[in-house]
Amino acid sequence: MNEQSKSSRGMHILVGAAAFVIIIAGINLAQSVVVLFLVAVFLALLGTPPVLWLKDKRIPSGFAVLIVMAGMIIILILIGAQIGASVSSFSDELPLLQSRIKEQISELCSLLTSKGIVVTEKFFLEYVNPEAAMKLTASLLSGLSSVLSDVVLILLTVTFILLEVSSFPIKLRAILGDPKQAFPQFTKFIVDMKRYMVIKTLINLSAGIIIAVWMYILGVQFPILWGFLAFLLHYIPNIGSVIAAIPAAILALVQLGIGSALLVVAGNVLVGFIVGNVIEPRLMGRKLGLSTLVVFLSLLFWGSLLGLIGAILCIPLTMTLKFAFDSSESTRWIAVLLGSEKFKEVSTQVSKKKEQ
Repeated sequence: MNEQSKSSRGMHILVGAAAFVIIIAGINLAQSVVVLFLVAVFLALLGTPPVLWLKDKRIPSGFAVLIVMAGMIIILILIGAQIGASVSSFSDELPLLQSRIKEQISELCSLLTSKGIVVTEKFFLEYVNPEAAMKLTASLLSGLSSVLSDVVLILLTVTFILLEVSSFPIKLRAILGDPKQAFPQFTKFIVDMKRYMVIKTLINLSAGIIIAVWMYILGVQFPILWGFLAFLLHYIPNIGSVIAAIPAAILALVQLGIGSALLVVAGNVLVGFIVGNVIEPRLMGRKLGLSTLVVFLSLLFWGSLLGLIGAILCIPLTMTLKFAFDSSESTRWIAVLLGSEKFKEVSTQVSKKKEQ
């Protein structure tokens, strides 16, 4: 019996691993569709609170969704016009910036050689390679632009999601055959997710505005672009502010000198530190329930699988997986591994109570 149970358990693990590989391969093949859907869900999460608020004011559901969607469209048009112009200008300036970077590297090598430090240009171009950072920034922005080019499809999807928000629990109860069924854990998860996304977006918006103003004060080109990049990359935990500082600092170094480049880095890191260690814990608390290692690995995993959008949404996606694993006894051990120490303690206490 023991051998049969071990063989059965091994077969379950093997089938689960095979299914995981197939799912990942499917997501990778359908990357463009998955990214569009995730962007739509992200916007729907942001739009749900105002829709529900309007419905509480006795405005019909259809009109409430129409008002919120009209607001979203106006905001996207206003922001998109500014960001689009900045991205276009940055792309046009990129060849000139690359030539300036090469000149700066040549001058730096000459200076170091005169001081007795022998360094070739090949070292900077192949190993440090500031040009690669600028090219990567341009490719990230162009990739984001390609996603937003399907804005009509995204907005239609958001509209239908918002129209279905209030009726989803009713449909779920009908499927389960219990009209009075409550879903406390699922409801709490959805509320926490909406709260996280709304507060995180507002915090990132404030950080992006501060960075844009700081770039403007320093005289760095394309301040709106760097503010927008900071807004996006602050969704990436721990290292987002540092990544956002790199291309802006390189541009400041080429354009204004090393002093301004250091000020750009200092401003981005300071804003990231205040946001991550002061503002977010006070407004949201430490409710992610994910270990630090899992946060970093989720960034690598979702970023490599779905690109920039995957990196931006790595925390919500991992939180969703953890909730799904925690909902079943057979997969709860995976949720415990993903969770923080506090989550592990709570899970242990719950298991002990069940045994008693």
